[in-house]
Amino acid sequence: MVEVILIQSSHNFNFSWQESFASLGVAIGHRITNTVFAVIPLGVYSYVWEHRLWTISLDHLWTIFFLFVGVEFFYYWYHRFAHEIRWLWATHAVHHSANYFNLSASFRLGWTAWLSGNYLFFLPLCWLGFAPSAIVLTLAINLLYQFWIHTELIPKLGWFEWVFNTPSHHRVHHASNPEYIDRNYGGMLIIFDRLFGTFATENSNYPLVYGLTHPFQSHNPFKIAFYEWNKLFQELKNTKTWRDRCLIMIGRPK
Repeated sequence: MVEVILIQSSHNFNFSWQESFASLGVAIGHRITNTVFAVIPLGVYSYVWEHRLWTISLDHLWTIFFLFVGVEFFYYWYHRFAHEIRWLWATHAVHHSANYFNLSASFRLGWTAWLSGNYLFFLPLCWLGFAPSAIVLTLAINLLYQFWIHTELIPKLGWFEWVFNTPSHHRVHHASNPEYIDRNYGGMLIIFDRLFGTFATENSNYPLVYGLTHPFQSHNPFKIAFYEWNKLFQELKNTKTWRDRCLIMIGRPK
């Protein structure tokens, strides 16, 4: 609410109540579907845990640090592939569908992660010997951190931006401008973007434009959640061979 007051009292930022309420509806759907389909990732992680290489306790700072960095590393690659592979993008596009960038946009999370297979990216940590509950908790902390970086109100943060993900970095990530698109995939850290060449800094010469490259205007949570899936399945339906269908599913989003 504080952010809303500050946005509405400023002439530099935009806000839409309709879009924010739509984000709330998407968030409710996300929570429901995550609960209903939790049995799928739980079953997969239970199987891998039974066949783990070691059992790594978190009684030492170095193992906690390794888990934190490991989750961040695999989050980076999950997030990057979610922008580069259409099957994953169909779920992740929901998060980028907001045309205004504020804290409510952080609530827009897809309903079909269980179908896309997002959880599979973190399985190597479980196979190595980190308990699934520890992985889930660490990932939850990572995602909780990302809540505050969904805002236009916080400017650049100096030296902090060399290591950590910040509102400025994440504004770039949510922009659909050609200068910014598909950048800054990190969760809590920005170091893997710098390391793997996907880092970009916010530039006042290129004003940020938020949302999808083909803007989606609906405020219906169901249409938001299934918009990209509908586009994907329509294209698969009109494609003649299974080879071409597979190429579409693993190809870049359109």
